[in-house]
Amino acid sequence: MISAANAWLAIGFLGQAFFSMRFLIQWIYSERMKKSLIPVPFWYFSIGGGITLLSYAIYREDPVFIVGQGAGLLVYGRNLYFIFRERHQQKAALASGDGGGSDGGA
Repeated sequence: MISAANAWLAIGFLGQAFFSMRFLIQWIYSERMKKSLIPVPFWYFSIGGGITLLSYAIYREDPVFIVGQGAGLLVYGRNLYFIFRERHQQKAALASGDGGGSDGGA
């Protein structure tokens, strides 16, 4: 049977794997597009890795690690919010016949 400490160690490594995958996804996506871009899955892997690593940090009772991962989760969630808000605005603009064009951020 696996000990609790080893299970938490596995959770920590799993979180690190999720977190690392986001860089691989961003690299492959940017290479395909021939410019630096951050695809939406980057943010999902960021959140998945961040939650898993935050859980591990709480288990380890490491306040520096907890604050770092907690703050990161706020940033990742905020970026997804912006992405989905923009998509919603574009759909609404298309539905109203506006065409979804940008006004330059005015």
